[in-house]
Order: sequence, then C-alpha cells, then structure tokens
Amino acid sequence: MTEPTITQLQAMPDDWQRALAVVAHPDDLEYGCSAAIAAWTDAGREVAYVLATRGEAGIDTLEPEKCAPLREREQRASAARVGVTTVEFLDHKDGVIEYGTVLRRDISAAIRRHRPELVITLNHRDTWGGVAWNTPDHVAVGRATLDAAGDAGNRWIFPELIEQGLEPWNGVRWVAVAGSSTPTHAVDATAGLERAVHSLLEHRTYIEVLTDEDPETYVRGFLTENARSTGERFGGRPAVAFELFGR
Repeated sequence: MTEPTITQLQAMPDDWQRALAVVAHPDDLEYGCSAAIAAWTDAGREVAYVLATRGEAGIDTLEPEKCAPLREREQRASAARVGVTTVEFLDHKDGVIEYGTVLRRDISAAIRRHRPELVITLNHRDTWGGVAWNTPDHVAVGRATLDAAGDAGNRWIFPELIEQGLEPWNGVRWVAVAGSSTPTHAVDATAGLERAVHSLLEHRTYIEVLTDEDPETYVRGFLTENARSTGERFGGRPAVAFELFGR
C-alpha cells in the first residue's frame, strides 16, 4: 500500500508592502504567527498590530484594572521583538466581544487608517481543528476582520468614517487566517523562529499562570513543534501556516 500524499502548502504572496494584524488579545499573534511577521519586517515590509482588547480578563489572580496596563506593556515589548512598532487597542471588553456592526466599523476604521494590502487575523471558526472549542472573542474578531476587509472599501458602509477623514480603502488583496485547521499557504519560519520565542516570552505574566513548566521551555517547545509540524507540508522547512482568502 502506498503512503498517502501530504498536500503541500503554497508560499505566501510576497508582492506587498503593508500588512495589518487584527486579533482579540495580547499574545494571540505570538502564539499564532510572529515568526512570519519577523521575516516580513526583516524584508522591509511594514506590519501594524490592532488588538480588540487589552486582555484584562485573562489572568484570574489579577484584577482587570491592574491587568490591562501590564498586558499592554507586554504586548508592546513583544511586538518590538519582531520589528513591529505600531500597536493599537480598540478597547472592546475582554471576554465578551460582540460580533456586529460596532466591531466591524472599528476594524474597518483601522484598515482605512493603515491601508494594508494584507490583513492577518486568527482562527474565526468554532473549534481548533474539531478537537478544542474556540473562544467567542477569537470567533467574533476573526469573522469581523474578514468582513471589515470588504467594508473598508465601501463608502456607503460606515459613512461616518469619511466624516472622520478616513477615506475608503479597497486595497486589501488578501486576508490571512493564522491557526486555521485548513491552511493553504505558509511562510518559512527559519529566520524568525528564535525571535518568535522571545516575542512570546515577553508575555511572561500570562504564561506563568498558564503553565507550571519553565516559561522558556514551554514557549520554545510549543512554537518549535508547531513550526516543525507545519514544515512537513512545506518542503521540510519550519514554517507558519495561514489560510489565505483572496479579494
């Protein structure tokens, strides 16, 4: 019996200059795709981050008003590790983000401000590969980001944004979803993996309550294994996977 053929992932497009990553919480990008972001900024591309919340409900032992500024600081330090200097927060409430026109408008506004060709978000489906339930925040933000990529280019949707000086931007060419169970494309993580490890380690306060394992051992093992596993479908090179939607 012949071994089943593993479907290979395609290389992500590289004919773009600006990207905008939109996720729900601090650490979402670091768990998902920061090795790819490091590779892109190394190549001179611009990447900005927009987070729907400040992750204030993420640590059970820390009150939200104390947690929010701490997690914001960790996120900015984390972004800097992979060459990202622009980090914005939309201040939706952590844990109870609502999918709807308010969220779509806020993300559309961010897209109009930054005018990206590539938009990045996190898994918007109900589960992680059918084995673990996704959080409502991830689902809401991922879905709203996919929708907002179109909303941003339509002057008749959220016309109040034009009154605020945010002209329509119809230049989004792709939306890339990290953490998808049905990826189509990948980015070589070889050059960016070490910085991705240190980027996730900047979220030390969160990680230390998440696991009893040594933080660096936990982070390095998690990211290295994911990159290795994805690499089996990308010519044997460690890689970060995305499900790519063209527009």
